[in-house]
Amino acid sequence: MKYLLIFYLFICGSNTVFAQQQTAAQLQETAKTLMQQGDFDNAILTLARAKQQEPKNIEVMKDLSFVNYLKRDFAKAIEIGKELIETPAADQQSFQILGLSYKAVAAYKDCAKLYKTALNKFPNSGVIYNEYAELLAIENNMDDAIVQWEKGIESDPNYSSNYYNATMYYMRSKNWIRALLYGELFLNIESYSTRTEEIKTRLFEAYKNLLAPAVADQLLKAKTTTAFEKAVLGLFAKTAAGMKGAITVESITAIRTLFIVEWLQGKQQLYPFRLFDHQQYLLNNGLFEAYNYWLFSTALNADAYQVWQNTHTKESAGYKAFQQSRVFKIPAGQYYFSR
Repeated sequence: MKYLLIFYLFICGSNTVFAQQQTAAQLQETAKTLMQQGDFDNAILTLARAKQQEPKNIEVMKDLSFVNYLKRDFAKAIEIGKELIETPAADQQSFQILGLSYKAVAAYKDCAKLYKTALNKFPNSGVIYNEYAELLAIENNMDDAIVQWEKGIESDPNYSSNYYNATMYYMRSKNWIRALLYGELFLNIESYSTRTEEIKTRLFEAYKNLLAPAVADQLLKAKTTTAFEKAVLGLFAKTAAGMKGAITVESITAIRTLFIVEWLQGKQQLYPFRLFDHQQYLLNNGLFEAYNYWLFSTALNADAYQVWQNTHTKESAGYKAFQQSRVFKIPAGQYYFSR
């Protein structure tokens, strides 16, 4: 028994020495594994040791604040988050994590102040614009929320969440032209997620509504419609004028094909727009039909989409290969939605 006790104490002592020898980075990796396993208490203890080694390490502090948020110890998460954002190296995510904890305890005034501070430091942060807009939406202040989503789109055009939320907003407010433009941009930036399938459905709905009698004319006359949107609407109404019968993926594809051909002839120089350049490329390379079927696939039943893929194997495979090989990026300066 004496020897067993000595052996046990030796092992415990060895483990303690080993733990003390671990770097902050190693402790952080251990903590992340514990977080993934749902062991928040031990993750917190491990990160606390890492913080003792490197008190101003913002990655450690972010993880420590976030794991307390996951544990629902919001007071502690906020305490660490406040310390974190005072660190000169605090990044956008530092403010985002603290904002989550403020929202969790309905400290909306503190949260709004936090986001305003963050935007002073990061004036082109799509993440923070979106977080601020979502806070305003929680308070049912949708008029101010859409202003922030629009600013996020203008300032950081490749951050997808602002497009997602703006699309949902414009669907509710029946601004079909902006809903379908933002919806399609979102789908090209964020092509595979649960939100993707939702926006595909909304996109088809937006086209169906825009193609209803006199709707395009009404939007053309609306005070909130920008010059760019009027140019798009006018040409869309022209190319859709001869459409008859039910609104289907095929009929929408035909209208979109005519639209992009005419747009490139008359408006491309005035309004360079990445989405329309993308459509032109797909059209020129025989992939536009496959792209449209992918866009509106959720509006079809699964069997119908599968039948199309089976009968168009070359086009379907070609578009999938193209989609997986490219990253859709929107250049700065192509924002035409200011009122």
